[in-house]
Amino acid sequence: MNTQGNPVSRTRKRLLAAVASVAVAGAVGFGAVASGTVPVLAQAVAVETQAQAPGFADIVERVSPAVVSVQVKASVAPAAERGGDFFTGPDGFEDLPDDHPLKRFFREFRGDRDQDRGRRFERRGGRGQARPMAQGSGFFISEDGYLVTNNHVVQGGSELVVVMDNGDELDAKLIGTDPRTDLAVLKVEENGRKFTYVEFADDGKVRVGDWVVAVGNPFGLGGTVTAGIVSARGRDIGAGPYDDFIQIDAAVNRGNSGGPAFNLKGEVVGINTAIFSPSGGNVGIAFAIPASTAKLVVDELMKDGTVSRGWLGVQIQPVTDEIGESLGLANAKGALVNEAQPDGPAKAAGIVAGDVITKVDGKEVASPRELARLIARIDPGKEVEVTLWRNGKNETVKLKLGELPGEQQQAALDPQAPDQETGTLADLGLTVTTADDGKGLVVTDVEPDSDAAARGIQPGDVITSVNSAEVNGAADVAKAMQEAAKAGRKSVLVQVMRDDTNLFVALPVAAS
Repeated sequence: MNTQGNPVSRTRKRLLAAVASVAVAGAVGFGAVASGTVPVLAQAVAVETQAQAPGFADIVERVSPAVVSVQVKASVAPAAERGGDFFTGPDGFEDLPDDHPLKRFFREFRGDRDQDRGRRFERRGGRGQARPMAQGSGFFISEDGYLVTNNHVVQGGSELVVVMDNGDELDAKLIGTDPRTDLAVLKVEENGRKFTYVEFADDGKVRVGDWVVAVGNPFGLGGTVTAGIVSARGRDIGAGPYDDFIQIDAAVNRGNSGGPAFNLKGEVVGINTAIFSPSGGNVGIAFAIPASTAKLVVDELMKDGTVSRGWLGVQIQPVTDEIGESLGLANAKGALVNEAQPDGPAKAAGIVAGDVITKVDGKEVASPRELARLIARIDPGKEVEVTLWRNGKNETVKLKLGELPGEQQQAALDPQAPDQETGTLADLGLTVTTADDGKGLVVTDVEPDSDAAARGIQPGDVITSVNSAEVNGAADVAKAMQEAAKAGRKSVLVQVMRDDTNLFVALPVAAS
């Protein structure tokens, strides 16, 4: 039968041709198949790779035995109830008014907390006594039982207990504390037992972006490990004159205070001390005391139980661009002396207000914080060479450092009663009158839109000098400004006394 023109037959032929094409494609795509067998599709398999994600298990296994929980029996309300299981700021902040900016700042550090959360009750040694506990973290730095924690963890404690990684509870004694850096050293003695310990790293090699591993006792949980990176260096959080914190984003919470932050070698790069958090929990901003600072302080505490620091005896402030220009400094660096304190080494060596300290023993001073750290690291009684910028040139003085006193000394004024003179400094937007003691000019009025107002000068301020020249009348100020204009200066440096504190303000010289 002729099927050439049959539409059904033509359709059947096309279908058979398509099946043949699929069979050929299957052979090409999946390999030739044996004659008479049916082609089979390849089976999907799980992806495998030789690359491994970075982990911290090896580091944690090595360092965990050296990290402990620190429990403190308080003779007063536990530090934890006062926010003391993490950083609350230096002594004295509790006495500030409730609306003071620093108190609000550290209240944010503490966050709100339930009173019961900071309290632990336990029975030890069969004594059957309820023991309110504050808890923090710490770590061994020697095989004979010396360990480091934060001062605010142990402050006010009458009995100290450390809990090892394996659960052992050991009594510890306080060797020494340093509130200025918030560090403390404890000692455990356990029948000649040798402890696993860790060492401090060279934090000068720590870079932003480096991994860190934090081990500690958050919320009393003990043996907790978190990881993150170094997110910033050289942080100043207003805690004290030696602020130089490493900022990390590893999860750090209450109870982590005093615990170590490790690098990938298992070395301590910092001691977790503060967190910034509106709620008191981790938000990825934590601060650690650098290992270099901790090592110096800890060594002294282990040796003497206290820390002695050099004392220069000056009140200082930063050098701004405007202040630097008014003084003729090429770079706005150094520490501007507001006042040389009475009976201090600086005053005895002839350092005066208006000097800029640029070097100590040849080391550059970039800022007031840098000066404070440099001097603090020098032993009292040692002679140092201080480089000053004074009257447009460098000068060098030698002096013997004193020992940093416990309290700041205040200079007293010797009141007199001279005749008063009132005048105006129109170019600056100021009205002034002679001070009661005849030394300086009291600002009685400041024009709201003036350069002086923009730079913070207020009625009641006392102008004592302009470009290091004493002023006792409006004419003295005008003369100093004229001399600055002739020298090509764009600003003059005005020394102001406010509430017994010296300040320096750079004011622009009026265009001629």
